[in-house]
Amino acid sequence: MLILPIKRKWFDMIKSGEKKEEYREIKPYYKTRFYNAVKEVLDKETFAQQLTAVILYDNTVMLDVIFRNGYNKNSPQIKCKCIYKGRGQGKEEWGAEKRKRVLCT
Repeated sequence: MLILPIKRKWFDMIKSGEKKEEYREIKPYYKTRFYNAVKEVLDKETFAQQLTAVILYDNTVMLDVIFRNGYNKNSPQIKCKCIYKGRGQGKEEWGAEKRKRVLCT
């Protein structure tokens, strides 16, 4: 399971269903976190009852992600099933920088 801190604006948009994607800069820190989350799923795929994700037909991976508004363990949070899409360009209205590739969920 992946836990991602998120600002209030984006947290509220995800909670309301308005925002459908979340982005992270392509940096070693986030590449490692996403890689480890996907690797955990692939390592457990034979144990269906323990899966935290599902490998979809097009080789994308569905992960359980907790979006937390802040860094405190008591901060408001939402648990979502997210498709890890890999790298791409996000929507500016959802927080992505113009013409910058990002990690997408």
